Amino acid sequence: MEDQTYNVKLYIYDLSKGLARQLSPILLGKQLEGVWHTAIVIHGAEYFFGGQGITHCPPAATLLGQPDAIVDLGNTEVPKDIFTEYVSSLQESTYRPETYRLFEHNCNTFSSEMAQFLTGRKIPSYITDLPSDVLSTPFGQTLRPLIESVSIAPPTDNSFNGHYGQR
Repeated sequence: MEDQTYNVKLYIYDLSKGLARQLSPILLGKQLEGVWHTAIVIHGAEYFFGGQGITHCPPAATLLGQPDAIVDLGNTEVPKDIFTEYVSSLQESTYRPETYRLFEHNCNTFSSEMAQFLTGRKIPSYITDLPSDVLSTPFGQTLRPLIESVSIAPPTDNSFNGHYGQR
C-alpha cells in the first residue's frame, strides 16, 4: 500500500486591512506589517481557533474573504480521520472557547500547533511574535486591558463538531 500525503497550507489574513502598516509607526513607534489571523487548510477545509473554539469551513469562506497570503507548509501523511480525532481532542482540552486569549492563546497559537503536528514545523515567527512586539511598546501596555477584552471569531456557522451549512 502506497503512503498518501496531503498538502498543508497556512492562510494569513491581515485583520487591520493595511491600517497596522500605516498607523503602527505613529501609535507604537515601530513598524508592524499587519494584525495577523491565521488558519490551517488541509483535507479541503480551513481550520482556525477563536472565541467560539475550533471552527472549520471551506477554504476562504469566512467573512474575511480571500487570505492576504498563503504559505505552503509542505505535506503530511496524517489522514483525515486521525486529523479529525486530534482536533476533536484539542477542542475538548486546550482549545475550548473559554481558553481563547487574544495575546497568549489565539488563532496563531492553534495554527502553529497544527503545523507542528502535521509537518514538524511551526508557522513563521513574525506572526507568533506579534503580540509580544505590540505589548513591548508603551501604547501596547496602555491598550492591553481593552485589547484583552476583545474576542476574535471570524463569522461562520461552524463549530468543529458541525458540518458546513448545517445547523
